[in-house]
This record gives sequence, structure tokens and C-alpha cells, in this order.
Amino acid sequence: MVEADVYPVLTEIFQDVFMRDDMKLSPELTSKNVPGWDSFKQIEIIIAVEEKYNIKFHTRELDNLNNVGDLARTVAAKIQAAH
Repeated sequence: MVEADVYPVLTEIFQDVFMRDDMKLSPELTSKNVPGWDSFKQIEIIIAVEEKYNIKFHTRELDNLNNVGDLARTVAAKIQAAH
């Protein structure tokens, strides 16, 4: 799996978490760019991603997530490593 394959699923997760169908993701998107993206929303996003892909993030990995691109790359790498 490549990073680009992750974006449609991440978009769906973000739209569900923020209850906004108009949400578009980009690699540079951060919590500073999205009203209401606080630590609770961050936890919701991470849990949803873990459940969707049946993966688990380590604390160190979460500490290195600075934007949506980092999340997409990490998810793609974890899925690739599992196969």
C-alpha cells in the first residue's frame, strides 16, 4: 500500500469525526488549520484509524505525527510491514 491509497479512507474518517462532508485532506493539514481539532478529536482519529486498518500506534509514532501527511505515511508503512 502506498500513501496515496490511505487518503480516501482518512478523508472518510476525518469527515465522520468532524461531522463535515466538505472536509478535504492534504499532506500539510494540521490541527491548527481545522476548527475544533483538539486532543479529544485527535484521539478519535487515531482510534478510528487503528480500528479501520487493524493496526496499533506506538507512543513514539504518535509523537512524530505533525500533519496528515505524517499520519498517511505511518499508516502506509505499518500496512506494508504487515504484508
